[in-house]
Amino acid sequence: MSAFWPWRKNPWFETVREAQRRARKFLPPSVYAALVAGSERGQTPRENMDAFAQLRFAPHVAGHHAERSLSTTVLGVPVSFPVLISPTGVQAIRPEGEVAMARAAAARGTIMGLSSFASKPVEDVLAANPNTFFQMYWTGSRESMVQRMNRARAAGAKALIATTDWSFSVGRDWGSPEIPERMSLAAVIKMAPEGVRRPRWTTTWLRSGLPDLTAPNLRPPDGASPTFFGAYGEWSQTPPPSWADIQWLREEWGGKFMLKGITRVDDAKRAVDVGVDAISVSNHGGNNLDTTPGTVRCLGAVAEAVGDDVEVLLDGGVRRGGDVAKALALGARAVMIGRASLWGLGANGQTGVENVLDLLRMGLDSAVLGLGHRSIAELSRSDLHIPEGFEVGLG
Repeated sequence: MSAFWPWRKNPWFETVREAQRRARKFLPPSVYAALVAGSERGQTPRENMDAFAQLRFAPHVAGHHAERSLSTTVLGVPVSFPVLISPTGVQAIRPEGEVAMARAAAARGTIMGLSSFASKPVEDVLAANPNTFFQMYWTGSRESMVQRMNRARAAGAKALIATTDWSFSVGRDWGSPEIPERMSLAAVIKMAPEGVRRPRWTTTWLRSGLPDLTAPNLRPPDGASPTFFGAYGEWSQTPPPSWADIQWLREEWGGKFMLKGITRVDDAKRAVDVGVDAISVSNHGGNNLDTTPGTVRCLGAVAEAVGDDVEVLLDGGVRRGGDVAKALALGARAVMIGRASLWGLGANGQTGVENVLDLLRMGLDSAVLGLGHRSIAELSRSDLHIPEGFEVGLG
C-alpha cells in the first residue's frame, strides 16, 4: 500500500529510538513522562545507556561464518535469542497492555516477564504466552504472597522473579508524572487537554470501552482488585524483606527462582547462598537510587564471582543488538528489556513490540557475525576493548 500512497507512514521503524519517538507522539505527555522518568535527577537511566557506548568491539576482518546460532535457554526455557521482556508494571499505555506484549514475545520465541503490578490478569497473559515468568514484590502479608504464588503456579508460570531493588521516589527534579488511577470517563475528561493533543490515543481507549485500570494480580481471594495507587500503598507500608525472607520466598515457590536487582558481588554471593537459580544485574532502570552505576559496569564482576553457580542476566539501558552482544561477552546469559519494549507497544501495539525484538535480534546477529563467531556461546571478554576503570564491583 505504501508503494502507491507514499505519504502514508511506514509502520516499520528502523531503530528503537524511532519507536520512542513514535510512542511520544502517540501518548499523552503525562503517560510518556511516566515511561522515561527516573528517580531524582534521572542520571542513572542515562548512565545505563551511556555505559554501553563506552565498550568497544574488537571485530575480525575475515573468517566469518555464514550461519550463526542465537538461541539459548533461560531457567530451562528455550528462547530463540537471549532477549526477554522485563516485568514492568502498568503496561496499559494501550488497552491490550501486557497481553499484546506477551503475544509479541511468543511470536518471537522468547519469554514474557509479568509484573505483579500488571494491568492484565496472569491467566490472560499465560494464555497469550505459556513461557511467562511471574514477578513479585515483597508486599502485603506472607499469606497474601503465598496466595499470589499459588495463583501464578496454577496459571502455569515457568518461574518466579523476586524484585527487591525498588524505592518509589517522589523527588524527581522535574516532578513526578501524574497518571490516572482508573481509566474512567472522569479520568478521560480530566486528561481532555492532553487527549485533544493525542486524538489517536484517546480514540483507542474510547473504542476499548474504558476498561478498569487496576492491579488484578494483587486481588485478594475475597475482594476486588486494588487500584495501582492502592497497590503502591500496600507495598510502601510493608517492611522491607531480609535475606531470610528471600529464602522463605524461594522455598515457598519451589520452582525456578530469579532475584532481580543485584549490582554488588557480595549481594550476588548472598543470593547464591539462599538458593536462587538466577539473578538479574539491575538498578530498576534508574527508578531506584539515582547515581548508581550503569548495570553493564557491574556485570563482569558479578558474573565472574557467581556465574558458575547461577544464571546471570542483565537489564538496564539495552537499546541495540550490539548492547546485547556486549552483555553476553561480559558473562550474561541473556538480557531483559523494559523501556524499549514499552516504546514499541506505544508506537504500534503488538506489532511494535515485535519490531523492537526484530531490531535487537538483527543487531545481535550482526555483532556475532562481525566478531567472527558461530554462536552467542562463543562471545567473551576478548571481543571487547574495556576502558580502564570501567568495571565496578563491591564485596
